[in-house]
Amino acid sequence: MADKKDPALPAFQVKAPNFVEMWHSTIDWVQVHYASIAIGTGAGILIYLALAAIRQFGKRNRGTRGDSLGYGNVLSRAAARTTHYFMVLVAARLVVGYADAPASLHRTVAFLFTIAAVLQAAIWAREIILGLIERRTLAEDGGSETLANAMGLIRVLVSFALFAVAAIVVLDNLGVNVTGLVAGLGIGGIAIGLAAQGIFSDLFAALSIIFDKPFRRGEIITYDQTTARVEKIGLKSTRLRAMSGEKKVISNANLLQKEITSLQTLTQRRVTYAIGIIYQTAEEKAEALPTILKEIVEAEGMIFVNAGIVQFGASSLDYQLNFDVPDPDHHDYFEMRHRIGLAIWKRFNAEGIEFAYPTQTSFTAAPDGKAIMPYAEVQPVRSVSVAP
Repeated sequence: MADKKDPALPAFQVKAPNFVEMWHSTIDWVQVHYASIAIGTGAGILIYLALAAIRQFGKRNRGTRGDSLGYGNVLSRAAARTTHYFMVLVAARLVVGYADAPASLHRTVAFLFTIAAVLQAAIWAREIILGLIERRTLAEDGGSETLANAMGLIRVLVSFALFAVAAIVVLDNLGVNVTGLVAGLGIGGIAIGLAAQGIFSDLFAALSIIFDKPFRRGEIITYDQTTARVEKIGLKSTRLRAMSGEKKVISNANLLQKEITSLQTLTQRRVTYAIGIIYQTAEEKAEALPTILKEIVEAEGMIFVNAGIVQFGASSLDYQLNFDVPDPDHHDYFEMRHRIGLAIWKRFNAEGIEFAYPTQTSFTAAPDGKAIMPYAEVQPVRSVSVAP
């Protein structure tokens, strides 16, 4: 154990309050300034009642959970969180300041008032910040589970930050050197951030999804080669249900780095068919094919866009058909694709139009170098005379 006189150790001198001296000085002060004390006490009581009325007004107008919030509701929430401790010390601070209280009593009340004021300011700031965030998101998301989880996280982060600042302000007003404390908190925060950067990146990505709303729960989105419905947006990952039925879980940070296409706001969805027919198709049928495709699409109640030749393939004459499905629902979209495809197949069979498929003809050579045809050679017909 280090010696008390060790010069390497900092010397702290904490002077305990002299309560006996404070008591006697307070009695003398009351006897001399009783009139000023009475006036200050009356004013303090009025201030306390005024603050209590504001607090009660805030409780009545702060709104209920799930309701849309206005700026008045946000300020009312802050007013409703005014503490009795703060209101009492505001009144006491007025009394000792007006009635020329003894120095010891004045310092004590000023010290307690500083603590109460700083903590109350932190509480008001927290309620205003959280209220503005809820006002920004509640109107569209309502009381969703994701928003509730996010607001719980935001409340913890905001409360920690504000009350940490409040504690530093209080210590600084007490004459404590807070430079080392601030530096220690900064280094600790950096260490924690580096150790859990993956978790924090997903958390902030979740907050970005909630507030920026690139997509919402229930929407159908497409990213990479995946089309899926959003089932849940969590604080670390998003859960999707693919159209093939399997459940997909992807981290929020990874999902936001992808190019996402939302299919929810579409009034109609485009369908594209690639159709190849054989080169032996009659010219009049090839020319009439766009008209045939238009008749098929409009007969099913879809919106025809265009159709025509797009390229000459290796073994087919390639057409492209584009039409729109007016109902953006995913199941109706696939049902319409099926119905149109089936109708095209039936109509082509009725018209005698053949679909092309990859074909290849192989030629081989005989030992003498003569090509062997892949089909039977036609033998010449010889006339045969019949004797009478």
